[in-house]
Amino acid sequence: MSPRNAFLTLVTVIVSALTLLFHGTALAGPGVDKQRELFSQVYADAERGTWASVDALSAGDRALLQEYVLWPDLRAAWYRATMRTTDRDSLEAFLERHGTLKPARELRYSYALHLAASGQLDRFLRIYRAYYQGLGVARLDCTALHAEIEAGSGDRIVNRGRNLWLTGRSQAKECDPVFAYMREQNQLTEDDYRARFALAVEAREFRRARWLARSLDDVLAEQANDWLRAQSRPQQFVDTHGQRPDTALSREQLAYAIERITYRDPQTALELWNSLEDAYAFPAQLRQATRRHIALWTARDNLPGAYDLLTSLPLEAQDEEVMRWRARVSLRAEQWADLLNDIAMMTADERDSEQWRYWRGIALARSGRNVAARAALEPLAAERSYYGFLAADELGITYAFAHDTLQPEEDIIEALSRRPELVRARELFLVGLDGRGRSEWDAVVADLPAAEKTQAAVLAHRWGWHSRAIATAANVGHYDDLALRYPLPFRQTFEQHATSASIPTTWALGIARSESLFMRDVRSRAGAIGLMQLMPATGRQVAQQIKLAYSGLDTLTDPNHNIRLGTSYLGSMAARYDGNHVLATAAYNAGPHRVDSWLPQSGVVDARVWIENIPFNETRKYVRRVMSAETIFHWRMTGEMRRLSDRLPQVEPLPADQRLASR
Repeated sequence: MSPRNAFLTLVTVIVSALTLLFHGTALAGPGVDKQRELFSQVYADAERGTWASVDALSAGDRALLQEYVLWPDLRAAWYRATMRTTDRDSLEAFLERHGTLKPARELRYSYALHLAASGQLDRFLRIYRAYYQGLGVARLDCTALHAEIEAGSGDRIVNRGRNLWLTGRSQAKECDPVFAYMREQNQLTEDDYRARFALAVEAREFRRARWLARSLDDVLAEQANDWLRAQSRPQQFVDTHGQRPDTALSREQLAYAIERITYRDPQTALELWNSLEDAYAFPAQLRQATRRHIALWTARDNLPGAYDLLTSLPLEAQDEEVMRWRARVSLRAEQWADLLNDIAMMTADERDSEQWRYWRGIALARSGRNVAARAALEPLAAERSYYGFLAADELGITYAFAHDTLQPEEDIIEALSRRPELVRARELFLVGLDGRGRSEWDAVVADLPAAEKTQAAVLAHRWGWHSRAIATAANVGHYDDLALRYPLPFRQTFEQHATSASIPTTWALGIARSESLFMRDVRSRAGAIGLMQLMPATGRQVAQQIKLAYSGLDTLTDPNHNIRLGTSYLGSMAARYDGNHVLATAAYNAGPHRVDSWLPQSGVVDARVWIENIPFNETRKYVRRVMSAETIFHWRMTGEMRRLSDRLPQVEPLPADQRLASR
């Protein structure tokens, strides 16, 4: 049995046993347990195009499997793998019978592309016109246009083909023969090329712009080359500005080059921009946008002069992002009067956010205005949140956890548990096809009335489907059932591995909830996988260090192995930063080398202030979310309040030897 098959079978057995504990659960019993077991045994083979494992089942088992709600998923997987050789009529009969189910819809899309690629254009067009025409799917639209060309109807594609042509980004490869035909028939004019060239420049797709320019003239080709130089060698591009005429194009290119330099070196960008402003007639809007960009990155990099640059921007440039960084710079410098003024100048929505309500209260307290500070902080301390906990710490009062269990309505729960779409979603989850299950659950729940959504959250919690319980409850604004929103899945596993890594279990749970909502298979945009979401390369590295056999995806989607790897890595980050949870949490999200670069060069910084000045929005929010979740998990597991402030030690510079090693 493959590792994937073994895992799926294990998951099925464990979760099926657990579900027998819950009431209001449809399809519970030995029959469906057996169906899950059989499905898990044969699904991976079906994905590979092998049906022999199904045929090898006893007649009774095969009949039982055919009655399973996921039988269409099994067949769809097999059809997808055998599409080149399977009987077309059989496949299309399957699509006709199960066409409303997601696996059949996905199969139909793949089948349509296969038909086109294999030259079966009549069949393709029949499917395209019935299901996809007008949906704006470029791959299929271009395939349909190509089919019309092949059928001798190329004269009918001009307008539709031009609409697909006019994009600044790469188009689907299926569009290439359509565009080639249009060029051969002189249906793409010079104006069409110039229009797409402009769109490519606007999208900063300069290599595409250069390719387009080759069909036009040398002037545009040189423009594209200049854009590429401004992108890849911006400082060199600016250094040669004396050779450039003062035109709208050269001004735009120079400003773009300054923008690129700013990401790496805001101070150099400012010096260069000061010299360019005197030499070129930049329009006011471009001047303002460039100076704003430099000012923001000067603030993000904690460089001298940031506050002056931000405050010198014209009033119309003092947008929310500028005001936020003005406040952060004032906070970093402990300029409480400036901070109060910065907050006062924010929009009402921004000013009334928890973040700036808290810092306004702190600024008032540090300014000796204790009565006003208490008045600002007391309402915030009633909130169960990162800033609410910090406000309570400042006031020396207990936390308002405000736990309120959602009340079940058993008749609604029972009805939901028997809805065929939700039964399918749950079964997909139970056999380890979590992503497919989530997709089907979300599609159904999105259309439910609020009262039923609430009960759906309760149902998902009973099923142990924590990601859907949390997300569904949040969707209808129910945040106070802490058992539902901060569950304790795999508790013993977390406790075992966290203890081995010398870190608190509550911290590991906070990381897992923030990373994946306890989903085993979810992938981040960067490619990190499941639960505590390590990148595959990091997982491999940690596995070598702890001498754990590593087999890529199979290891990372196994909860036990995943948690062991994640807690080990988190433990190594804690050791790197002398037990500082704030720095280790930030490093877990953004990487230790970035965190090293964010540390002060000298002196110490209040951890709260350091968090506010993390340059990455994602990491800043992540650290606050994890620290808050750790606080709630501690209360959930012990019934005791542990002050958040006690886990916010001062942030110090890296030791000299470590600083050298991090370069």
